[in-house]
Amino acid sequence: MSYIEIRNIFKIFGPNPKSALELAKAGSDKDEILAATGHTVGLHDVSLSIEQGETFVVMGLSGSGKSTLIRHLNRLIDPTSGEISFGGEDILAMDIPTLNAFRRKRLGMVFQRFGLLPHRNVMDNVAYGLEIQGQPRKIREAAAAKWIERVGLAGYEAKFPDQLSGGMQQRVGLARALATDPEVLLMDEAFSALDPLIRSDMQDELMKLQTELHKTIVFITHDLDEALKLGDRIAILKDGKLIQVGRPEEIVLHPADDYVKAFTRDVNRGRVLRARSVMQPISDQAPTEQMTENKINHDTPLDEIIPYFLGSTEAQPFAVVDRDGGIVGTIGRDNLLDVLNR
Repeated sequence: MSYIEIRNIFKIFGPNPKSALELAKAGSDKDEILAATGHTVGLHDVSLSIEQGETFVVMGLSGSGKSTLIRHLNRLIDPTSGEISFGGEDILAMDIPTLNAFRRKRLGMVFQRFGLLPHRNVMDNVAYGLEIQGQPRKIREAAAAKWIERVGLAGYEAKFPDQLSGGMQQRVGLARALATDPEVLLMDEAFSALDPLIRSDMQDELMKLQTELHKTIVFITHDLDEALKLGDRIAILKDGKLIQVGRPEEIVLHPADDYVKAFTRDVNRGRVLRARSVMQPISDQAPTEQMTENKINHDTPLDEIIPYFLGSTEAQPFAVVDRDGGIVGTIGRDNLLDVLNR
């Protein structure tokens, strides 16, 4: 079983959601329900499984339901219908004390607008979650100091939020979320308020930390480039409905419909796609002795492979190897160019 299970979630906003729920379950769409009942459909029969340790990105345009979905995971709102569990534990059945303990110990939140306490310095902001947990000052300050250093803010412990740039403030928010050692990190448009260069730096910082920490991260964004860069898997929402779930290369190579295709039209495929995305399986073409001299990892981006083949029409195909070094496929000039031109 996956770590986070979301099953058949409906969320209807309005004074009498049950009446609108019946229409939704009968197949009426968001516009039809709004016209008939005056109720707004936030989520329409969404089911997702999120694995422990993966970065799972939920993306869509404004009004797609992505922020509504993440607010169900910390129970800031409850669904009109459906089920949500963490590690097999039904969070919708939790009473208030249990829910508060669950939020304090198992969840970390990183907000779009940083959410820092303006009257507290960096040290006290980062230590705040541990203070809420009742940890002694010595323990919480030691943990806070470690994470302040990890996010590149050593020396800024005594500064206040208004003395920091936007990127630095978001690093404080990230350190605060990680200081409590949560099982799950919820990030709602966490980098969208930052300038493009700072945003890219924060994406790189998160990816670097994730290679070490292997947290379960649910990341909300409206930006496909950000989703493709960060996500192990991506879920795309539209009008509260789940349109497609898949690895970045699956989203780019096999868009589920015209809505997803429009998102992916201008994507730099060489940066997103990996050797495993375009290789011919080993059963289709056995590697020759010459191929086995040219080996690449199955996670190698195509951007690193393209120059080799463009340099010569006589370039030999690569053997593609998995994490254990076993040959799982081959990649040659023709099938590489076919994918890039498709």
